[in-house]
Amino acid sequence: MKDLTGRSIYLRLAEIQDAEFIHSIRIDPRYNRHLSAVNGGVDSQEAWLREYKIREAADLEYYFIVCRRRDHMAIGTIRLYDFIGDRDSFGLGSWILTEDKTASAALESVSLAYCCGFQVLGFRACHLDVRKENTKVISFHQKFGVVATGDDAQNVYYSMTPAIFNKFA
Repeated sequence: MKDLTGRSIYLRLAEIQDAEFIHSIRIDPRYNRHLSAVNGGVDSQEAWLREYKIREAADLEYYFIVCRRRDHMAIGTIRLYDFIGDRDSFGLGSWILTEDKTASAALESVSLAYCCGFQVLGFRACHLDVRKENTKVISFHQKFGVVATGDDAQNVYYSMTPAIFNKFA
């Protein structure tokens, strides 16, 4: 898959050599409050990325590094995973942006991920979950027009379709 390019950022596929960057942001308390716990160090992240590259090659998952266009600095991650059915739905997650992000990186990275899922890969829907206490991200996705599909003690579950996304894109 080619890089996905926006106005100020681009998404490139994660590589094994990105393990240190990914691990560093996943363990950073500024960014990990709403993430699942990290077990292990950089070696564990490298092992996870090796397994991920097998899933990527099988068209089962795509994990992107978000980079600034002006200097190619890695500023975050976003992932398309949990592919359901024959292109019925993909999961959107592993979304982290560092303080080095551009002003529009959040909007651009999610838009590029939706474009990848809907236009490049041909999915008919996207599903995502957001921790209930992550009110900024809930508000962000609601502005995109996501539809709440349920909740549990920890998360709110949402769905996005190409028709809804195209109204906001």
